[in-house]
This record gives sequence, C-alpha cells and structure tokens, in this order.
Amino acid sequence: MDLIPLFDKLLRYRSITPDDDGAMDFIEGYLDDFETIYIEKEGVKNLFMYKRFGLGDHLCFAGHIDVVPPGDGWESEPFEPLHKDGYIYARGTQDMKSGVVAFLKACKDTSDFKGTLSVLLTSDEEGDAKYGTIEMIKKLDSLGFLPDFVIVAEPTCEKVFGDAIKIGRRGSINGVIEKIGMQGHVAYPEKAKNPIHKVAQVLPHMAGVNLDEGDENFAPSQFVITDIRAGMEVTNVTPGKLKMMFNVRNSTKTTKEDVETFVHEYFKEMDYTLVLNQSAKPFVTNRNSKVVQKMLIAIKDVTGIDTKLSTAGGTSDARFFGEYGIDTVEFGVLNDTIHAPNERTSEAEVEALYKVFFKLIQRF
Repeated sequence: MDLIPLFDKLLRYRSITPDDDGAMDFIEGYLDDFETIYIEKEGVKNLFMYKRFGLGDHLCFAGHIDVVPPGDGWESEPFEPLHKDGYIYARGTQDMKSGVVAFLKACKDTSDFKGTLSVLLTSDEEGDAKYGTIEMIKKLDSLGFLPDFVIVAEPTCEKVFGDAIKIGRRGSINGVIEKIGMQGHVAYPEKAKNPIHKVAQVLPHMAGVNLDEGDENFAPSQFVITDIRAGMEVTNVTPGKLKMMFNVRNSTKTTKEDVETFVHEYFKEMDYTLVLNQSAKPFVTNRNSKVVQKMLIAIKDVTGIDTKLSTAGGTSDARFFGEYGIDTVEFGVLNDTIHAPNERTSEAEVEALYKVFFKLIQRF
C-alpha cells in the first residue's frame, strides 16, 4: 500500500482514547514479518513489534494511535480524510497518525539494517497514560530488551517542516496550597483572619518567579499560578480559607523538593497545607548522541534545513523512555492544528517525514 492511502486508512479508525477501533490489528498485519509483544491493561492496548536484522543497535520508533475527541466546528467528517489543496483534514493528521504512518512505512520498506528495528504503539497517550507506553517499557525491561535509541514521532516542527526536533522535555509539577484563616464579618476585620490579605503579601515574590536560570537545553523553571479562589461571592463576609493552584514546568535544575522549599519560604509563618504532584519528570538527550546527530543529517538531506534542538512544549510519552536513560528524540510534522477543529497536515510533509525516517534507518 502506498504511503498516502495507508495514511487515509489509519485516519478512518475512530481511535479515541483508549479505543484503538481495530487499528492495532491492522498494523500488526501490515508489519507481518515483525515479531509481536502485546499488552492490554484496563482497556489500553499496547503493541510492540520488532525485527532482528543483525547484532547492532536497537532502534525503536514510538507513538500513539489514539486521538482526542473531534469536538465541534469541523467543516468535514473528522474521521473521513478530506484532501483539499494539498492538505489532508481529519482528526489525528498531525497528532500523530502522520508520524505513525511515516515510521510504519519506513520500517516496512527496510530490507537491511545493522541491528534491531522496532515499533512501539499505545492507545493511551492522550489520556492518563497510566497503562500505555510505560507498561510496555516495563515489560521490555524485564525481558532485557530495552531499545538503545528511540524516536517518538510527535509533531515538533514550528514554522516549516524540518525546523525543530525535541531532544528532551521539561517536567511538570502541580501544586495546591490551602491557606487556613478564620471567617468573619467584614465590618470587624480584627475578629477574623483573612487569608486573602496574607497571601496577597507574598504573591509578588512568587508569581511568575524563575526557580532556576535555565541552560542551553531548558528555559528557566517558572512558578506559574493557575487559580486562586476564596470566599462565598459576597461582600460582607471574609473567607475562612483560600486555595491557590500552580504549575512548574521544571528543567533538570529544579526538583519537586526545590518547589516545596520555595513555597515554605513564603508560607512558613502561615497556617497552610501543600499538596505536590509530579506528573512528568524532565529529561534531555545529549546533543552529541548518535540518534540526535543521525536525525539532524537525515533532516538536512531531505529538507536542506539546519534543525533547531528544542525542549519546549508539554509532555509526551518520550518522558517514559527518558526515565530509563534511553537516548530519545522527537520529530514529526508541523504542530499548529493539533487538538483543534479541522486538524490538518500536508501530503508533502507526510511524504517528507517518511523520507527522513527511511534515510535515518539506512544510515544508522
């Protein structure tokens, strides 16, 4: 099957997290000369396929077949690809069935490789990701079969195809502070303890403050307040407590413990509680890693572009490989319509992405 018809086939699966809608079975049949490891847990399907060509490196392509719900505002059927003016419109075109089809076709067309070539797919990246990629990585670790290098085909390009790859990701630390006060009548402030007044005194020292200086790979880790609420929406009662929520997209220079220390520095004189949760840990792949350098060369060969190395953006399943110390990069099509109505990518980008992956495999 040619690349674009194969892409259309994948786009027609209504694979809304965590339902793959049969896509995994089709993919397993498509790579019919690859060995298969399959894990299903809590309704999440995970597929790992591999082929040993020789004794060299184990190179893995990873991604997700699931997509977010289409939502409203579409000008066409979200799961029936619309080809118009060189673009393909459908849910998942950018995020990330374009990446999946490019590496599937590249692996299918590979007849010679110096090591092991593999593909890892999950149906739960857009959801909680508790039973997705991480479960398959644990299984591979137990088998002593972790890949040496991983390429996650998330959409990474910013303005033109080939202009950016991700060599790492920031972590994500979520926090909830509750400042306890004493509710009272607004006319008698001396008889109450207004938590808003107390918190207002420390906000200038916390809101938007950088917790580190960043480095060549990461922007500074910033304390970003996302919600503050207190009171009963009346003007004659001071509140009994205040809740403040925040997020820190942290680099490798700032830890969860650092955030806790930062909060305590300003709240230590107050009656407060703090709940911290780290949903993702930061990681970075060395710029001189083989997978980074080979990817840069392949992109240059196809596009003529000198590619920027980035760690910007949110989280992805690349973080799970990073936790196991596996050199991981992300590269895919433009990222400008993901999760939006009328999500689209161009046929030219999908063709170019396939060429990049195929050249990478040939030269790895």
